[in-house]
Amino acid sequence: MPHRIAVLALDGLLPFELGIPQRIFGLSRGCEPRDEGRKLYEVVTCSVRTPGPVRTDADFTITVERGPETLATADTVVIPASYELGPVYAEGRLTDELAAAFAHIRPGTRMVSICTGSYVLAAAGYLDGRPATTHWSSADHFQQLFPKVRVDPDVLFIDDGDVLTSAGVAAGIDLCLHIVRRDHGTAVANDVARRTVVPPHRDGGQAQYIQRPVPETQFATTTSARTWALGRLDRPILLRDMAQQESMSVRTFTRRFREEVGVSPVQWLTRQRVERARQLLESTDLSIDQVARDAGFGTATSLRQHLQAALGVSPTAYRRTFRAGQA
Repeated sequence: MPHRIAVLALDGLLPFELGIPQRIFGLSRGCEPRDEGRKLYEVVTCSVRTPGPVRTDADFTITVERGPETLATADTVVIPASYELGPVYAEGRLTDELAAAFAHIRPGTRMVSICTGSYVLAAAGYLDGRPATTHWSSADHFQQLFPKVRVDPDVLFIDDGDVLTSAGVAAGIDLCLHIVRRDHGTAVANDVARRTVVPPHRDGGQAQYIQRPVPETQFATTTSARTWALGRLDRPILLRDMAQQESMSVRTFTRRFREEVGVSPVQWLTRQRVERARQLLESTDLSIDQVARDAGFGTATSLRQHLQAALGVSPTAYRRTFRAGQA
């Protein structure tokens, strides 16, 4: 049976965010010969009340045909943002209605929030002692309201195993694509991204979207340097080489790069090499040594260290997860 995802529609919801899970998970189809075209997820929408109208932040309401008992059938529960969270946002506690709805959720169910949907997860206790994120503009308030949560305001999303949180609005797309990739591999996630006309992976974090009080006028960007680097990940790349692609000093290039991408050039380059290694591990039969060389890590030992730091698994374990039957 397809993995069942229940999307909880709360009053004051953002229609765009409500539609993200249906779009991303609904488009996911099997790519392997044994399951090509098979629907991988079943996405259903439910309310905290009996079936009926749910207010949105737009000039229309939506009709939800399922009630909170649907949560008992879910393998994953997704909570989009709402502008009418009431005591959840003001006091950090669930309403009686929400608490009754959450009582239906089975232990072990994967929990996901989009934007300020994280307030609901935090109020329900799912984020205590865990890393989490939310929209950057709410990060300080969120941390004050839920001091037990380890808030990271700079990332687009956080995967903490059975609980995942994303930053604002479009970061929900990034998170849902990440879940598809985690569940079914790169090929499926990339297919969904192409059909949705969005990048399968965005660089950097929320820092690149935060407005500075006095933004510096800029005409040059670091795009050419990034394109140049992506074309030679298998070879040594020095910071000064990247800076030369933009005719900048290393210091100026590093500052400009961080402003545009949200991380340092070295951090970005490591991430790209990790992504390249993941792609090769999932889609080829190359040896671990060859994957390490093609991704620019040089040795299998270096690849193992970087993959362990980024994903918490070894190259062999990662391949076994996403490429059944491969050594």
